[in-house]
Amino acid sequence: MKRRTLLATSAGAAMAAAMGVPLRAQDDPLTVGFVYVGPVGDGGWTYQHEQGRLAVEAEFGDRVTTIFQESVPEGADAERVMTQMALNGADLIFATSFGYMEGVNNVAARFPDVRFEHATGYRRDHPNVTTYNSRFYEGRAVIGHIAGKMTQTNKIGYIASYPIPEVIMGINSTYLHAKAVNPDVELVVIWVYTWFDPAKEADAAKAMIEQGVDVITQHTDSTAPLAAASEAGGVIGFGQASDMAAFKPAPRVASIIDDWSPYYVKRVQQMLDGSYEQTDSWGGMPEGEVVIGEITEAVPAEVKAEAEAMIAAITAGEYHPFTGPINKQDGSVFLAEGEVATDAQLLTMDFYVEGMTGDIPS
Repeated sequence: MKRRTLLATSAGAAMAAAMGVPLRAQDDPLTVGFVYVGPVGDGGWTYQHEQGRLAVEAEFGDRVTTIFQESVPEGADAERVMTQMALNGADLIFATSFGYMEGVNNVAARFPDVRFEHATGYRRDHPNVTTYNSRFYEGRAVIGHIAGKMTQTNKIGYIASYPIPEVIMGINSTYLHAKAVNPDVELVVIWVYTWFDPAKEADAAKAMIEQGVDVITQHTDSTAPLAAASEAGGVIGFGQASDMAAFKPAPRVASIIDDWSPYYVKRVQQMLDGSYEQTDSWGGMPEGEVVIGEITEAVPAEVKAEAEAMIAAITAGEYHPFTGPINKQDGSVFLAEGEVATDAQLLTMDFYVEGMTGDIPS
């Protein structure tokens, strides 16, 4: 098996690698590139994409060469990295962060024979651009249920990255399912405007704990919130993007695992057998792309059983976390009784649901 890695331990290193370190030409029939927003050792989002890359290598062996660049900032640096990969023979490039959207489409226009895939994006400006996503809100429904049952203070925290639909629907799903089992629950949201910054994430967790939060959820990538919960004592949390098993059995009492391996293996196989087409993919529990990690003994048995029943119902297509009646924060109707949200409604979500306090930043 041939493998090539481009390592960057900081934004500056990523930029330098993109601009000054040429990639060697390869003889392999298919070269697949991965562009990562964080370090492969972040323990969360990027770590899970890296596991997907490794799954591709394990599945296809010498038929595929994989390359990757870690810690690539969103913006011009990402565009330079993707350009360099394309110039040096990449056939397929996975860009794994929302903020790469402009760069993906710009580079795709210049390299029509290269296939580009953008994670969590919505723009496919060219026939060689595909978008792919996971239904994270399914996992947040499950942890919202557990959080609502387990909080003693009725205050649950949510460390939010950026005010985009993916994050807003996660907040709403968490709140709706916590509220359903605990009418007194309050969801405290702190926006940190980063995907991965352990210091900011830790500060947000500590601020929440000072406000009486005893359950912390997050839409950021590091283990810092769980570390803060561990230091505080009496506070629980959940693994985000990866299992974060080092914090079992508490404060990490369960986790939402993004398993990209099935998708990456499928798409590379399609490249190899000639069946690859432009798509807009949004997989979840039924596809094995959203997985709830071990629910530990810190969770009461009856709560664990309820969570497992919800997982089974979502996986079987019998339950959708956004099923009416659901109102918007201003009291207007979002979904009528029994109505299920469409993908278009979810992907444009820009409001809190009824009962949430505070405003979404513009």
